[in-house]
Amino acid sequence: MNFELTEEQNLIRETVHDFAEREIRPVAKELDEKAEFSHDLTKKIGELGLLGMTLPEKYGGQGLDTLSYIISVEEIARVDGSQAATLAAHNSLGISPLFEFGNEEQKMKYLPPLCTGDALWSFGLTEPGAGSDSRGTKTTAVLDGDEWVINGSKIFITNGSVDISKGCTVQAVTGDNNGKKIFTTILLEAGTPGFRQMAMHGKMMWRASDTAELFFDDCRVPKDNLLGKIGQGSKIMLHTLDGGRLSIAAMGLGAAQGAFDLALAYAKERKQFGKPISKFQVNAFKLADMALKIELARNLLYKACWLKDNEKPYSKEAAMSKLYCSEIAKEVADEAVQLHGGYGLMKDYDVERIFRDQRLLQIGEGTSEIQRLVISRLIGC
Repeated sequence: MNFELTEEQNLIRETVHDFAEREIRPVAKELDEKAEFSHDLTKKIGELGLLGMTLPEKYGGQGLDTLSYIISVEEIARVDGSQAATLAAHNSLGISPLFEFGNEEQKMKYLPPLCTGDALWSFGLTEPGAGSDSRGTKTTAVLDGDEWVINGSKIFITNGSVDISKGCTVQAVTGDNNGKKIFTTILLEAGTPGFRQMAMHGKMMWRASDTAELFFDDCRVPKDNLLGKIGQGSKIMLHTLDGGRLSIAAMGLGAAQGAFDLALAYAKERKQFGKPISKFQVNAFKLADMALKIELARNLLYKACWLKDNEKPYSKEAAMSKLYCSEIAKEVADEAVQLHGGYGLMKDYDVERIFRDQRLLQIGEGTSEIQRLVISRLIGC
């Protein structure tokens, strides 16, 4: 086994790390307080080459491997969950299904603009009555001549409502087969009559990312906007979520690393009873346990990326990574706040924001309970 990163991967980590410290950290607190999406940061992230970075160059990408992308998400999440959410959702949920299942015409039309930071794309799966049970989808699409007519709604859709949100891949029910719903994915562009995109406000976490409700009222799109084939919706959704779990895991790993870095620095600086609090065994052991969990999480996630890059089955490891990284993000962030004491509860300290931002990771893209269900099935239960 070789755990050594390539020279290129190390350079990517260093570059993204410096970018996050220089461009994101100085404005993260203000953006969070204002619940303001940053077009400027999104554009800069695009200029850095982080959008579509695993795509072939012909589609505007960098032709890089999965691990390079995951390292980038990790380094952004170490500083700010909101910007990491924009990056991860756009790449894993927006771009990925277009590349994996789109025809050549669709790829050439949609992908190049999505790699620049000038446009975002979303994935419409979750509905008010369809979360963990994705088969509860009620949004419908009926073929009327040469057009699909879409009716329904989606909720909690990342990158769905800002002015650079150019469209959404919508999962809809397109028929019935002996009592079983037929799910199909269709590309719906912003500006289509009957398509409304509404920002959701009042979030506890990821306040500077865009979360939307989407409404479809007799939206008519060409039948050529079909992504994949009729009835492939569940396959496309599950394949997309496998990759998406890696990016959520990277967000958990990054959040944990960010919280640990802040906690260690504070514990070495803060003095009580005449010495730094890091010198007290109870705190030193707490930090040691945090470092251990982060190391284990990173090894598991990077192994899952290796499996994917080597075209080996990775569904089980993706679910394990998402579960473990999101859970240790919660544990490490909680301990980091404890080490900060009362200061950890104040918005002037970045650890307070990390504590809030990590909470979605045990819910989004499959709850921790659903990950355990997926893993249990994959081990033969």
